[in-house]
Amino acid sequence: MGTGAHFVIPVARWCVWPDAQSSGTERPDVRFVDASLRRRLGPLARAMLHVAHACAQGVSDLRLVFASRHGELGYTVALLRALAVNEPLSPTVFSLSVHNAAAGLFSAFRGDRAAASAVAAGDDTLGYALLEAHCQLAAEPERPVLMVYGDEPLPQEYRDQAQKESPARSGCAVCVLLASDAVRRTSVVAEASSGAAASEHDQAAAFIGHLERRVPVRWVGPATTWSWH
Repeated sequence: MGTGAHFVIPVARWCVWPDAQSSGTERPDVRFVDASLRRRLGPLARAMLHVAHACAQGVSDLRLVFASRHGELGYTVALLRALAVNEPLSPTVFSLSVHNAAAGLFSAFRGDRAAASAVAAGDDTLGYALLEAHCQLAAEPERPVLMVYGDEPLPQEYRDQAQKESPARSGCAVCVLLASDAVRRTSVVAEASSGAAASEHDQAAAFIGHLERRVPVRWVGPATTWSWH
């Protein structure tokens, strides 16, 4: 990112899962997805589609930015297990394992042929997804942009190699609808981390805290510090 970035996102709507009303056992509502496909959706896809649908209702001309640090690794593990025992691979499982699966599913059920982007950028994934959405809106201010971020706990097979995860927000999704005429504005600052201790919580938890409490929030990553205010 060089010396840093400073940009403003107009927040028309936002949605997060799990929300304050959801119970620990409740699943995201995805009844808008065809039942034959709904049965195959993993927890991450369910959460991302749920928040995307909530933010996009009534908006017809959208561009999509879907982002996830790890994506649907559970499906990837299932494919690897099948390979290990020489079982045939499921085309459905493969199609749901790719990083842009949720974006494709969302476009399909809306019948929307608009371009969609899939972003993965390690610890900073959500921040760069916001930057991508901001750039798309700046290029065409008349067309709203839907930014959807989601991640879930890693499968057991990968946890030994993973950096620490936030126990409070392991498994979450957040969606923001950026529209030029939105009243609420969030200023985003990204700059090189200069020796400060890294934040204990993950980036999504910090950003969600800003959305929920409407207060300035700062998150320090390994290379970049992000602030929302």
